[in-house]
Amino acid sequence: MRANETSSDGAWQGDNPMNHALPLLIIQTILVMFVSRTLAFFLKPLRQPRVVAEIIGGILLGPSGIGRNKTFMHTVFPSWSTPILESVASIGLLFYLFLVGLELDLRTINRSGKRAFNIAVAGISLPFLFAIGVTFLLQKVIHFNSETHKVSYFQLFIFLGVSLSITAFPVLARILAELKLLTTQVGETAMAAAAFNDVAAWVLLALAIALAGGGEHRNGVLTSILVLLSGVAFVVFMLFVIRPLMERISLRCSRENEVLDEMFICLTLAGVMLSGFMTDLIGIHSIFGAFVFGLTIPRGGEFASRVTKRIEDFVSNLMLPLYFASSGLKTDVGKLQGVVEWGILLLVIGMACVGKILGTFVVAVICTMPVRESLTLGVLMNTKGLVELIVLNIGKEKKPA
Repeated sequence: MRANETSSDGAWQGDNPMNHALPLLIIQTILVMFVSRTLAFFLKPLRQPRVVAEIIGGILLGPSGIGRNKTFMHTVFPSWSTPILESVASIGLLFYLFLVGLELDLRTINRSGKRAFNIAVAGISLPFLFAIGVTFLLQKVIHFNSETHKVSYFQLFIFLGVSLSITAFPVLARILAELKLLTTQVGETAMAAAAFNDVAAWVLLALAIALAGGGEHRNGVLTSILVLLSGVAFVVFMLFVIRPLMERISLRCSRENEVLDEMFICLTLAGVMLSGFMTDLIGIHSIFGAFVFGLTIPRGGEFASRVTKRIEDFVSNLMLPLYFASSGLKTDVGKLQGVVEWGILLLVIGMACVGKILGTFVVAVICTMPVRESLTLGVLMNTKGLVELIVLNIGKEKKPA
C-alpha cells in the first residue's frame, strides 16, 4: 500500500487505485453523493430538506450502518484516508459558511435586533441551565473524572451547554431557503436570533477549547480572554475596514468589466480562506472567519450574485455532503449498550429540545409575536445538525492532556 502517493500506476501494471489518495477520494465522493441523493429522493414526499438526507447518509456510511462491515470500511474508508476526506470536507464547509454569511442581511438583524437578541439569550440560557443537571448526571454515571477521562466538570458543562443551546445556523438557513421562509417575519427573526446565537456559541466554545488544552487553570482563563478579545477585534476589523472595501469592489464589478470581475472574485475566494486561517490562528474555528467575511459583502448587487453562482452548486451539492460523511464515520450507535446509556441519550436529546423550544417560545410571546408563530420560531431555533457536529468534533479533537 502506497497511501502517501496521490495517483496510481494503473490496473494494467498491477497497482490497485484504492490504495492511493486521489482515486479513493473520487470513489468516496461518488458514494457519498449517490447515498445522499437517493435518500433525498425518498424523503422529498415527506417535505424533508436535503440536509436531513445528508445527515442520515453520513451515519449510514459510518460504523452505525454499512461501515459495520469491516471489509467495506478497510477498502472504501481506510483510516489513512480520513484526514484527506476531512480536509476536503472542511474546505467545502468553509465556503458554505461564507455563502451563509453572504445571504444574511445585516439590516435584517438591525431591524429585528432587540427581539432577536432577547430570543437568542433565552434560547441559550435555558438549555445551559438544563446542562448543569445533565453534566452532573453524566459525571456520576460515566465517571469522567477517572484516570482515563481527565475532564473537569466545567469543561464538560461548557461543551455540553454549547451543544444543547446552539442553533445550527447553516442548516436553518437551508431549511428556510428551501421552504421559502427567509423573507417572512418568522424567517428573518429566526436568522437574526440564530446569528446572535452563533456568535455567542463560538465565544463559549473558544473558552471551552482554551480550558481543555491542558495547563493551569489561570493560564486557561487568560488564554480564553485573549481569544475573546482577538475575536472581537477581528469582527470589528472585518466590519469597519473590510466591509467598506468590499462595497467599493461591489460597485466597480457592477459596471460589466469582466477582467475586474474575474480578478475580484478570485481575491474574494482567497479572502474566504485567509479569514478562516486568521480565526483558526486566533483560536476560534476557521468557519467563523469565513462566515464573518461573508457578512462584509453587500447583498443585492451583481457582485454578490456572481460569487454565489460561481460556487454555490459545487459547494452545496458536492463538498458539503462530504462533511456529513466524515462526521458519520465517527458515529457508532452500536457503542450505546444498555438501558442506562440509551436513557442518557434520550435525556440529552429531550433537554436540548425542551430547553430551546420553551425558552424561545416564552420570550417570543412576551415580545408580542402570535402564539402560532412563536411556536414555529421555537421549533426552527431548535434546528440541530451541522454546527453541533462541528462542536462535538472539536470537543473530541481537543482532549485534555
